[in-house]
Amino acid sequence: METLTVQRVIAAPIADVFDWCATTTNYTRSPFVLKARLARPGAGAPYGVGAVRQHTWLIGWFRERITVYNPPYDFDYAVDRSFPAARHELGRMTFAEVPEGTLVTWTTRFQLPLPFIGAPLTRAFAKPVIGHVFGKILDAADTALTAAPAGRT
Repeated sequence: METLTVQRVIAAPIADVFDWCATTTNYTRSPFVLKARLARPGAGAPYGVGAVRQHTWLIGWFRERITVYNPPYDFDYAVDRSFPAARHELGRMTFAEVPEGTLVTWTTRFQLPLPFIGAPLTRAFAKPVIGHVFGKILDAADTALTAAPAGRT
């Protein structure tokens, strides 16, 4: 299994950053996410525990289930199904207030389930590609949350 962590500071309040990142449809603001939808709302909040999110990226399809939801500090998810298939142990986004805004830490632990070549292929190809996509989603969050309001320069 490989662990991938991507971090970014976004100059916006923690609650705004958490809400943006929890709302899966925002991910389509990244050029790598083609479709994203809430397939089933969660308990107590649309993206709360039990919510099912579906994403179609340029590199695959993912069905995720929210397993922990603690706004505005963290949420965890499990990838229940994907194409291409992957073993997945952890998906987590954490949010911490810092002087510059909000520190987002996005961590996942996964591996392609291919005998003999799964680990090297995960390390050499999947890990950098997924890291790049995570970064682009966080770039989109930064742009959306820090853009000057209309009429202000």
